[in-house]
Amino acid sequence: MKEEEVPLRDISTRKDIESLMKQFYSKALKNPLIGVFFTEIAKINLEDHLPHIIDFWEQQLSYSGNYKKNVLEIHQNLHLKKAMQKIHFNTWLSLFNETVDNNFVGKKADFIKTRALSIATVIELKINL
Repeated sequence: MKEEEVPLRDISTRKDIESLMKQFYSKALKNPLIGVFFTEIAKINLEDHLPHIIDFWEQQLSYSGNYKKNVLEIHQNLHLKKAMQKIHFNTWLSLFNETVDNNFVGKKADFIKTRALSIATVIELKINL
């Protein structure tokens, strides 16, 4: 007997963002093209990093104002250590969108993917100036 599939719902809480980010980072850290940026260049501790990234995306979705870091500056500094190329941004965005699509559907799910595209595009343009 096949298990009933639960219909996807929209992103609506901080817990939803947390779940999304945990799933995304579990893929991103292992990815052969972009994992090195997290594990060897930034050397993030995921447990420490997650609350900041959740704050960032929560601010993007609800304008909560909890995130205070400069995302562009962080990525510019990473780029100085290891050059980020178009394929890295495309891979990041593809994994991000795939993770959203596998877990959520709705206006906020669409919006977070649009914001991710905008942010990736701006960062890519700014670090290559």
